[in-house]
Amino acid sequence: MFEFVVNGEPASKANSRMLVTIKGRPAFIKSKKARDYLKDFSSQCPTLDPLLEGDLSVTMTIYYRTRRPDLDESVVLDAMQGKIYGNDRQVKEKHIYHGLDKENPRCEIMVCEQGSNERP
Repeated sequence: MFEFVVNGEPASKANSRMLVTIKGRPAFIKSKKARDYLKDFSSQCPTLDPLLEGDLSVTMTIYYRTRRPDLDESVVLDAMQGKIYGNDRQVKEKHIYHGLDKENPRCEIMVCEQGSNERP
């Protein structure tokens, strides 16, 4: 089992895209909030060596500043790729919780390999 905390409030993946024009063509890119969060996440998240393999279980509590954001763990799961595991498709079980902490928004994460005796 591996546990860690990342400070900051993740952007909702559904709301983290913006339409821009690149070389005269429309394209969707991540919003500034999503890009900033991914950069912050990357600097705070440890990199496991070796990465976790096989099917995984994730338990996550996302502490938001307010009740307004939707509970959305997808950006966090994406951000763990290449740091904790190779691909978020390895996550076969999720337990996601919404918390409130105006002063200290964060994401508390626990990841374990399925089939191990330890369970999140």
